[in-house]
Amino acid sequence: MNIYSLENIQPTSAQTIQKKQTVGEAQQAFAQSLQGAIENINNAQQVSDQKTEALAKGEIDDLHDVMITAQKASIVLQTGVEVQKKAVDAYNEIMRMQV
Repeated sequence: MNIYSLENIQPTSAQTIQKKQTVGEAQQAFAQSLQGAIENINNAQQVSDQKTEALAKGEIDDLHDVMITAQKASIVLQTGVEVQKKAVDAYNEIMRMQV
């Protein structure tokens, strides 16, 4: 028996068949996930700014925590920018397709 055979894969709850979405529902779901991602980026930046400001004021003295938070915020922002670039590239590629 091959461990990679499709017969051995059990569907998870996320993989179960769902009702078909309308175009409007799909657009709304995409917009909500995009908005959530942008809010996560913003929240990470705000937390980093708050900790950096608190360190500068002398309210906290854990430099490691501040640096880790700043690095996390930077990585989240870089990831968001890369996803945005890939989305624009995909859109441009779709627009170049001939139907």
